[in-house]
Amino acid sequence: AVVSTQSTGGDFMSRFCSNLDLDHKTQQIATTVARQAVDLDIVAGRVPVTVAAAAIYFTCQALAIDKSAKDIGDVAGVAEATIKQTCKTMYPSRERLLTPEIVAKGHLNQFYTMR
Repeated sequence: AVVSTQSTGGDFMSRFCSNLDLDHKTQQIATTVARQAVDLDIVAGRVPVTVAAAAIYFTCQALAIDKSAKDIGDVAGVAEATIKQTCKTMYPSRERLLTPEIVAKGHLNQFYTMR
């Protein structure tokens, strides 16, 4: 199977990040997160636009960038709950989606502390 950039939400990524006033570095990280999540089959069954939105939210959380799931959902046209649910499925694989330096910062832990 050929994985095009469209299937990883790459074409949505630059537009969404631009509309959210996110810098290029953040966009690059979010794009990598989206691609890895698809390649590792973490987001199976999710449409590309959802994967892109969730990857942006996940990246913003990891980097402590103040963007809410609602802000991202409004730009992406994805429900806030869908973004959060997709991120929950991504969290256990955070070490495969993000660099060790970003994971080590621990910002994600406050969002996904397991009860």
